[in-house]
Amino acid sequence: MRHHVFGFCALSLAGLVAALLAAGAARAEPAHAIAMQGEPALPADFQTLPYANPDAPQGGTVRYCVFGNFDNLNPVIVRGALTTARGIWFDKEFGNLVFEPLMQRSPDEPFTMYGLIAKTIETDEKRSFVEFQLDPAAKFSDGTPITPEDMLFTVRMLREYGRPLYANWLRPAVKIEKVGDHGIRFTFDETADRETPLLIAGLPVLPEHAFDEKTFEQTTLKPVIGSGPYVIADVRPGQEITYEKNPDYWAKDLPIRKGMFNYDKIVIDYYRDTNAQFEAFKKGNCHVYPEGDPNHWRTAYDFPAVRDGRVVKESFESGAPANMLGFVFNTRREIFADRKVRKALSMLFDFEWANKNLYYGAYKRTGSFFQSSELSALGRPASDKEKALLKPFAGDVDPDVMDGSYAPVVTDGSGSDRKVLRAALKAFQEAGYELKGRRLVGPGGKPLSFEILVQSPEQAKMAEAYKSTLSRLGIAVGTRLIDDSQYQARKDSFDFDMIIGAYSASLSPGAEQVYRWGSKSNDINGSFNYAGASDPAIDALINKIVTARSREDFVAAVRAYDRVLISGYYVVPLFHLPEQRLARWSFIQHPEKTALYGYQLPAFWRADAGKN
Repeated sequence: MRHHVFGFCALSLAGLVAALLAAGAARAEPAHAIAMQGEPALPADFQTLPYANPDAPQGGTVRYCVFGNFDNLNPVIVRGALTTARGIWFDKEFGNLVFEPLMQRSPDEPFTMYGLIAKTIETDEKRSFVEFQLDPAAKFSDGTPITPEDMLFTVRMLREYGRPLYANWLRPAVKIEKVGDHGIRFTFDETADRETPLLIAGLPVLPEHAFDEKTFEQTTLKPVIGSGPYVIADVRPGQEITYEKNPDYWAKDLPIRKGMFNYDKIVIDYYRDTNAQFEAFKKGNCHVYPEGDPNHWRTAYDFPAVRDGRVVKESFESGAPANMLGFVFNTRREIFADRKVRKALSMLFDFEWANKNLYYGAYKRTGSFFQSSELSALGRPASDKEKALLKPFAGDVDPDVMDGSYAPVVTDGSGSDRKVLRAALKAFQEAGYELKGRRLVGPGGKPLSFEILVQSPEQAKMAEAYKSTLSRLGIAVGTRLIDDSQYQARKDSFDFDMIIGAYSASLSPGAEQVYRWGSKSNDINGSFNYAGASDPAIDALINKIVTARSREDFVAAVRAYDRVLISGYYVVPLFHLPEQRLARWSFIQHPEKTALYGYQLPAFWRADAGKN
């Protein structure tokens, strides 16, 4: 009997030890940073971000000019989503001036978050939870300490009144609790993935004491209180907003902030007309001008300040993928349901003619959804890892896309390349179409015709160039230019045949791909699944992307995903600029090193820092 009890106890003790060891192995220690895959590039004792100048002069005023207007200062609510003043929060260009996230993303790495309001982060191997310990020194601009209660309030407000983006980030969090004096812990359900802790780390922290929960969902022009480097000093609705540096900013000496946010004052002026916006730059009323129009870059900068060196034109290399700009097929429409038809139509955009005659040869052709990055499948044969991922979906990838020989059709630039037209006609014939007289007619005897919905004269110009080539094969295309409100409503309800869409790209695509290409977003009005994609291969590969643990597995999953998207012919790929272009007045300067994602305006400074 004693022997039996002893044996039972021994086994229980062994099981307990094993369980404790397993728990210890699964649970990581609190860390200064977290990467989507692999390890953060910077150690815990890093001194400054690689692309920042810790000795940058401090002071002076920078003036930015933007197109549009604003009537709201609460940047997280649904109601003011399209008219919130720039710079307050989640501004990829100007930075987070007023509100800050728990952890700061580094644009010099694919996807890594470093401690800011949260001094440390802790999770387990499965990333089934995340725990943050807030920096005891963190405080809002009015001097009030930041507490876990503020984060709990933030979560409640974001879930109830925030933009859908935040609700999606928070959806897997089934339990949120305060831990000790400075900790907050999120426990996730089975829908969480490896990205979830990083998304939670990117949430803002709102001051509970400075908001009225009863009126939180309403737009406001009352300056809001945050924890960031600036406070809102002056507001002229729809015209101008002025930020002034908080001299008591709590994080000014942290390594993550050294060399960043160097101006004493930031003024953002709003213009309703792009010509007036550029004229303001020429006069020195704004100091930097990001340029995305190659025609404008080539022709508009012959003015005295450029000629005498007071205005500098610069190009910056970026390691990030180029965005995908393209004519988007609405595959919900019967005419675009057949992939063979979409492929044939994709052959008929004459990039070479358009680039030469419309854009001064400034663009490069886009062929991949992750162009010019390690994630692109373009020009690369599928690896063994990719082949294994794609094996269940062999019919979803074209052979030339699989072996890396695929490229968008190249024409002779004449606007009427007979060789290309013959090849396209053959592709249409394989899909059951034939030329009858001057019309291309489908299997049911119905002529192929559709409408391209556009929202600007520039888009209309691209559509007309495409229409010109299509007409040579008897395809009747109409273009319709409508105002922004109508365009948005029709786009949100998928009430179009074809639009011109732009898909932003990053070195760390993740859960957002579900709302662009996933089956479950196919019939959700307002989603970004404009093409109406609904493909098990896409769904499976998105899952592989968000669950990949190593960078190697992640790259393989994204390249396989790229191959499926390319082979689906959901868009007619257009073009991209090979570099970033920026004009600046010479007293605005920047670090020598450019971040992986390109230039970062928050790292710029004013050389004559004492001037305005």
